[in-house]
Amino acid sequence: MRPVHTALAVLVAAVWGFNFVVIEIGLGHFPPLLLSALRFLVAALPAVFFVGRPKTAWKWIIAVGVALGVAKFGLLFTGMAAGMPAGLSSLVLQVQSVFTAVLASLVLRERPGRVRMAGMAVALAGIAVAAVDGGTSGPVLGFTLVVAAAACWGVSNVVTRKASPPDALNFMVWVCTVPVLPLFALSLLLEGPERDLAALRGLDWSGAAVIAYVAWVSTVFGFGAWNHLLKRYPASSVAPFSLLVPVFGMSSAALVLGEGISGLRWVAALLLVGGVGMTSLAPARAGTTRTTAVAGGGAAQGRTAEGRTAEVSAGSPPAAAAASPAP
Repeated sequence: MRPVHTALAVLVAAVWGFNFVVIEIGLGHFPPLLLSALRFLVAALPAVFFVGRPKTAWKWIIAVGVALGVAKFGLLFTGMAAGMPAGLSSLVLQVQSVFTAVLASLVLRERPGRVRMAGMAVALAGIAVAAVDGGTSGPVLGFTLVVAAAACWGVSNVVTRKASPPDALNFMVWVCTVPVLPLFALSLLLEGPERDLAALRGLDWSGAAVIAYVAWVSTVFGFGAWNHLLKRYPASSVAPFSLLVPVFGMSSAALVLGEGISGLRWVAALLLVGGVGMTSLAPARAGTTRTTAVAGGGAAQGRTAEGRTAEVSAGSPPAAAAASPAP
């Protein structure tokens, strides 16, 4: 990768890692489901008027919007509101790679291979250590909700792979339109209209900055830049930078929020990052379709072991290899 693109990949990882700190601050202004709804509302508007009509079938847009927007982010924000620390959340959420690999093997018939299986085992060991650390320093409910959010992220990754959107930014912006109304409805039902109105009436510059960051910086800029890199370089060159997200997440949470990093958490981080790296970057086994990201659009061609040709959209990496790690 060119130095400027390497710097861009590191910047995106830093933006996504710091996003957990911003979410934590935002939860001091808004109830979790309302904050998530506002994130997608602001991310979708006005971007939806500039990306053109959807280039992917609505069934895929709705499916990803529900799995990623309503389920994953609803659970993540609620888990953090329940007391799950920002730094630990940024780490635990990366187990989505394991869920993605397992679901891809079941739904897409992608055989994981020995290295990827070993990586999943190592990552799950990291989750076990993180659970022990979370059980001694935070609420079990919050930890469980964040793990559930990672599972929903895995579902959305597999659905996205199935959809193979030709324009990932167009797809993401339209996906952002789906969760808005369901999240607002859930917020009114579970968090109450009084609490929501009080949060909106009390909106100040700090709260507005939080919404702007999570919507425009983390979602629109982060995903757009990540997709730009995937179109120029193979997924195997871009995906490793996602391992920096929990590094930036934990370090920024320690610096800004004063969160401590225990010895167990460092062990969990090493196991999780190592396991996710093995799971994400292991080469596909013979008999599975290989994909290559190609700069400038078009399509990449891959052959299965039986010699059949499969066409996949350019910039659409293997589901477990380079799914966007955006929080």
